[in-house]
Amino acid sequence: MLPPAALRRTLRVLLLAPLALAAPLLASAPAQAAPQQACSNATAAAAQVSQQSVSEAVRCLVNAERAAKRLPALREAPALRRAADAHARDMVVRSYFAHVSPSGSTLTDRARRAGYGGFTLGEDIGWGTEELGTPAAIVDAWMHSPPHRAVILHPRFRDIGVGVNLGIPDDRSAPGAVYVIDLGRR
Repeated sequence: MLPPAALRRTLRVLLLAPLALAAPLLASAPAQAAPQQACSNATAAAAQVSQQSVSEAVRCLVNAERAAKRLPALREAPALRRAADAHARDMVVRSYFAHVSPSGSTLTDRARRAGYGGFTLGEDIGWGTEELGTPAAIVDAWMHSPPHRAVILHPRFRDIGVGVNLGIPDDRSAPGAVYVIDLGRR
């Protein structure tokens, strides 16, 4: 049996991907050196640098993955950033981890409320603590999960908003972070 701390860390990894895919994909996911080296703050914990720096690192890593597949870079969309920030904060404050809030708010609802007018939307969410809570670890986990990778590499997306909130869904004082990327096309 795993010690409690190791068990909690393992469970957090499993929550990064849909339950059907989680353990084998994330436990053995190798780091991707090239995109990580190109993006500053990619391996820094969210609590160690500014939210803007962490968001920029996530966007840079996502765009590096898209560039490797010859897809256009995603440009920051302030409305999607507001929607992603609000959702990341809401998950920590209200202690849940889902694309749909406990009150029923969806990505489309959040994007419209934030002022985004695009009709093609996608979202990835993730959270982690310690080394699993860095931008590089979160993007790496998404890229090793087929549904999350499909969102990041969807060829129609042109815009991105990155939300990051300190804390984790089951303990807002824990040293970790929740990440949300909202992607769209106007």
